[in-house]
Amino acid sequence: MALKYDEHNKYHRLARTGVITVISLIVLLWVWWLVSTIIQKTMDFNTSPLATPGEAFVALFDFFNNGDPIEHRSMWSWIWSSLSKFIKGFLLALVLALPVGLLMGYFKILREFFTPWVEVLRPIAPIAWAPIFVIIFQATNGSIMVVFVGIFFPLLTNIVFGVQKIDTKLLDAAKTLGASRMQIFVKVVVPSTVPYLMNGVKVGLGVGWMCIVAAELYNTTLSGIGYFVKFMIDNASYDYAFAGIIIIAVLGLLTTGVAEYASKCISRRMGLDA
Repeated sequence: MALKYDEHNKYHRLARTGVITVISLIVLLWVWWLVSTIIQKTMDFNTSPLATPGEAFVALFDFFNNGDPIEHRSMWSWIWSSLSKFIKGFLLALVLALPVGLLMGYFKILREFFTPWVEVLRPIAPIAWAPIFVIIFQATNGSIMVVFVGIFFPLLTNIVFGVQKIDTKLLDAAKTLGASRMQIFVKVVVPSTVPYLMNGVKVGLGVGWMCIVAAELYNTTLSGIGYFVKFMIDNASYDYAFAGIIIIAVLGLLTTGVAEYASKCISRRMGLDA
């Protein structure tokens, strides 16, 4: 008897998503292998700068068990160096973007005053700040500041947008019930902005990983998974460089996945998700 797909069945949807994801990843690995093989044969490389999936995963396994092949440092020390800077940059962006975004969204005069600042600075790629921040704040703090810039603007713009999208009927109802402006801000504006904040968090985390890797390319302190990739390439250990790239991808997926899960839980708790 043929199985019939029911789009209203949660388990059917999960199974469908799982099958498509597995097939997609298999195709991705095949394309990766094909391109790396063609490059190695057509460009006559003894050691291809584009490692095959097999070479990369063997290097990843060895990296996990024995550390890197040159400095012999554990994989976890490289990862923690990046992760700690990433978390600090994210927290700094959140602490500043949340109050600034709420105030800009709620008070028109502040929004009009600061919007030109945002529009001038936001289009500048955070990577462009990397060499400047590394010089000013040194390698570690400079990397944190690059992550901060990368995450700050997605957070800020989403929070401001969220405040502006609040249903005016809610504000009018609060005023009718005698709520002060501060009470409206705390009890209506802030809670209503949470879903937009979480959307900004998801976008910002993705940008943040690109920023930390780019900033670490300017490091001279042998720290961070971004520097690890550069260090391996400089020493022609391309398989280990791709192992580092795989780690970056996994870290990015984990952090955005946690943010996605948290967003769904918060939305469900607030009655915004069916």
